[in-house]
Amino acid sequence: MTTVNVWTAAALRRAPFPNQCSRSVSVGRYTCATLLLQAGTPVHVVSERLGHSAVSMTMEVYAHVLPDMQTEAAATLGALLHAR
Repeated sequence: MTTVNVWTAAALRRAPFPNQCSRSVSVGRYTCATLLLQAGTPVHVVSERLGHSAVSMTMEVYAHVLPDMQTEAAATLGALLHAR
């Protein structure tokens, strides 16, 4: 279990309404992962931060974020190749 997950689990146990808090934590994790991926953070780094056991799990959940990244990667490669 990652440090973030341990801290989150402890915070949820202390929360006055743990069932409601768990949803907001999930939304926060989802937002964090989406923003990191959109900012160009490597998928394996995001996967580690989320505590996923495999990068494939992260890819399955956040695949919708990656099409825009593929377009950006293609444009970057094109610019690099044309600059030479």
